[in-house]
Amino acid sequence: MPLIWAAISAHGFGHAAQVVPVLNALGQLVPDLRVILRTTVPAWFFKDRLLIPWDMSAAQQDIGCIQDGPLKIDVEATWLEHERFHETWSDRVQHEVAAMKAVRSDVVLADTPYLALEAGKVAAIPTVALVSFTWDLVLSDYVAPPSIDRSPLLSAIRRSYAQADVALRIIPAPKIDVFQRIHDIGPIAEPASSARDQLAAALTLTPGERTVLVGFGGIPLTSLPFSDLERLTGYRFLFDGPIVPGSARFVSTHSLPFSFKTLMASVDIIMTKPGYGTIVEAIELQQPVLYVRRYNFADEPPLVDYLHRYGRAVELSIEDFMSGRWGPALQQTLATPIPSIPAPPPTGAAEAAALIAEHFSKLGRHIDDRTRRD
Repeated sequence: MPLIWAAISAHGFGHAAQVVPVLNALGQLVPDLRVILRTTVPAWFFKDRLLIPWDMSAAQQDIGCIQDGPLKIDVEATWLEHERFHETWSDRVQHEVAAMKAVRSDVVLADTPYLALEAGKVAAIPTVALVSFTWDLVLSDYVAPPSIDRSPLLSAIRRSYAQADVALRIIPAPKIDVFQRIHDIGPIAEPASSARDQLAAALTLTPGERTVLVGFGGIPLTSLPFSDLERLTGYRFLFDGPIVPGSARFVSTHSLPFSFKTLMASVDIIMTKPGYGTIVEAIELQQPVLYVRRYNFADEPPLVDYLHRYGRAVELSIEDFMSGRWGPALQQTLATPIPSIPAPPPTGAAEAAALIAEHFSKLGRHIDDRTRRD
């Protein structure tokens, strides 16, 4: 049976959300495809999302960023953890090579751990990078502490990325020039259907009351200015973090019989940070977005530009966000019209699957022979 090794960054859930539609589309092209998920993203994320047979192989694939909540990056800690990660680099590569060979992987797909790309090259396995940014781009914006010489570390990361046989750059994305071969593909989005009426009934909304989904991705937001927001009438906030007991305005998303993706399609406003999956799906759904920027993450500028070109969006400053001054921005977001320019269709998953399937076609005879032996 053909096997793809999917190495997925666990810095939030955005990378996993990009990979899953690609694997599902690839399963339509490659009969009997199986996948090894090499990641520390929890298994529950893939349940009911990933439609081909899969096994979890939990192992750290990269550092990403060390964060204090979804909006604040601890720059010094991020550099220190990258330095520690690379202190045992040769051992990490050899461990990945052995693991890939042990299960007889046919293709390596990485979004976006550079470790897997170098290991795949050493193991002589075709490697494909699926990228909306790379970690060297992120780190390049951060000043390293005096104890760290950032140049050799960045060079090492770039050398590992350059080992990929091909990279698939998912639009929107920043300029990426670290790969030897790169193809641009369309957006990746897999939005759910709306359940707006069912949600209104579950919440027993009053006439004119608006729903706001407050979700900042896989890195949890643990606190909000609840006392200020309780006085903001006319809204019901669906929050994916802990809420104050007895709140009149806030409802935990975990208490509702809807997936997060269904809630995205069913609310009146999505409040978030500019992250790939949420932004692209909100545009596809034509949902209004009230966003809070970090201003120090590599893929944020192209995402914000893309959102304002094709979506309905208003920025809320982090100061107003943390102090609970949401009212005027919420009203402005609701009044934002749908742009006249249609967004590019979400063809990225199908395009990526077709390009990856070419690697399996080249391996066809080998896979057939191995299947008969199995």
